[in-house]
Amino acid sequence: MKKLLMSTAALALLFSASASRTFALSGPGPQSGAASSAQSTQSKDKTPPSYDMKPQSLQDFDIMHKKFVDLATAIPAEKYSWRPAEGVRSIGEVFMHIASANYNIPNLVGAPLPAGFDPKTFQNSLTDKAQIIEALNKSFDSAHNAIDVMTNADFNKPLPKLGPDANYGDVVYILVTHAHEHLGQSIAYARINGIVPPWTAEAEAAAKAKKQATPEN
Repeated sequence: MKKLLMSTAALALLFSASASRTFALSGPGPQSGAASSAQSTQSKDKTPPSYDMKPQSLQDFDIMHKKFVDLATAIPAEKYSWRPAEGVRSIGEVFMHIASANYNIPNLVGAPLPAGFDPKTFQNSLTDKAQIIEALNKSFDSAHNAIDVMTNADFNKPLPKLGPDANYGDVVYILVTHAHEHLGQSIAYARINGIVPPWTAEAEAAAKAKKQATPEN
């Protein structure tokens, strides 16, 4: 996949603007001769990837889906309104931000938005824990399907509105890395509130049980 550089402004537009808005990416700044030569070589490299992007992307994205829902389930409902500071997204709002992005980002490659979806209001449209978890599940399923209908050739399909070297695969890359970014944020929020991520709790319990089952010398 060609390297895609996104400016902070472009990322902000991605999640707040309407689906029909044209998105712009900032290009690289002035570079030294060596850096320019390296980038030129990279842009000419047509070597096929060493692994299949589609199943790798789906596998990673599905892991993010499970971890988000597991964490959202483990966090008590009364903690959904907790935020680290005024003006910062609450726990529930971060989950809704992810759900919104799971629709907005695939829409860049033509995936349809849900009926009645408004990117300007969706993130603040729900506060109930059960409804937020349902929204997460639906959005991850929708994004999964958007990737699943793509062919391997689609990953290399040019997408000039994102940049001269951008392609559909870059959008999938943004989708998956965005989920990773906010899972880390959500884990930090949970830890601050004394909540251990379920997968960590399971690993710790398994390690403890293994240690207890192993006789000491």
